[in-house]
Amino acid sequence: MRIGSYKELKTYRKGYELVKFIYILTHKFPKEELYSLSSQMRRASISIPSNIAEGYMRGSKEYVQFLKVALGSCAELETQLSLSKDLALCNESEFNKAHQLLTEIMKPLSSYLRRLKTRN
Repeated sequence: MRIGSYKELKTYRKGYELVKFIYILTHKFPKEELYSLSSQMRRASISIPSNIAEGYMRGSKEYVQFLKVALGSCAELETQLSLSKDLALCNESEFNKAHQLLTEIMKPLSSYLRRLKTRN
């Protein structure tokens, strides 16, 4: 089955959902975090669906590189979420929801990139 739009990709949809969740989560952070951890988390989360979309639209040759960037942003956000939990900026439930969404993005991206690597 051919996917007609990046918006149909499960990883894109999960990434988009994650961005919305991160914005809601970081909105509750203390004001002194606005230009530091909060801003970094928002940028990393936005990078995930943005790179999936841009890579899809550019085509197969560049798609792999954009997926790698999206995966890197997932790892960056995962680190920032752990730090947020450890600093008590988010609770266990919020952390678990965000981490679950990240897992639902990272696993298929990693799998797809491994499959592409073995083909070449």
